[in-house]
Amino acid sequence: MNFHPMIFPSHPFRSALLAGAVATLLLSWASAAEPIRIVFQNGRSVPLVAVGLQGDKLIITGAAEGFTAGQSFPLATADHVFGEKPAELYQAVALLLMDKPAVALQLLEPIVTGQRITAKIPGNFWLEAARAALVAYAVSGDAAKCGEIGKEISAATPASGNDPFVLLGKALLMPSSAKVDDREAAFRDLMTDQLPADVCGYASFYRAKWLKSLKRDAEALEAYLVIPCVYPSGGMILNAVAELKASELLVSSDRRDEATALLKSSVRDSTGTRVAVEANKLLDSLK
Repeated sequence: MNFHPMIFPSHPFRSALLAGAVATLLLSWASAAEPIRIVFQNGRSVPLVAVGLQGDKLIITGAAEGFTAGQSFPLATADHVFGEKPAELYQAVALLLMDKPAVALQLLEPIVTGQRITAKIPGNFWLEAARAALVAYAVSGDAAKCGEIGKEISAATPASGNDPFVLLGKALLMPSSAKVDDREAAFRDLMTDQLPADVCGYASFYRAKWLKSLKRDAEALEAYLVIPCVYPSGGMILNAVAELKASELLVSSDRRDEATALLKSSVRDSTGTRVAVEANKLLDSLK
């Protein structure tokens, strides 16, 4: 049997067609960001933008993928949140730790507002954004906003009592007139094995920054290095900024090789953020 060559092209041509199709498919996947969805225990899911919250019930606000407007479901039937972490969250944390809390809040507040209904659903991104916002309010000296978001966070977390970030906020809000020993104790109390790594990491970061302001550079360097070494799961951006700040101290001590290694790690962990830009600048200056 003879086949038309255009219907059954040669092997090299088929391979080229297949490669092109795969490349196109991969490109379409990469360019189409997956919308954040709420997944129910029965496996069905709905886009977050089509859901509201009334008391302890999720309300469908518009017809979406088999759901009709007005349908309601107990909040407890939501199994988890699915989707990609908002890119703005990485940028916001970077800006916060690079002394731009007001700009960070411009990115954080829409996430906190728009994803508030997911606060008690496993896998949500609201909690990380809200905690970063709490830190931003605290370092800005806004005790009222810090207290408000702290109450929301504590209500959303399963453990009873205040969320550990509330204690971090109080430590950051201590007045400049506070005794050195009291401030030191406030930060150190938040760096224990019993607390989450992100709390410990933030506490060590702001302790390091405070020590540097007192010209206690050796202690500040140690506090920065503790973050990627002891609390690496606290967050890549937190690790990256700590490495950048530690490298600055190392450069001032003429420890260029150690600084270079830290800066390369910082760049890897913070691609696409202000942190990577600053780390690359310092790297270039060391060449």
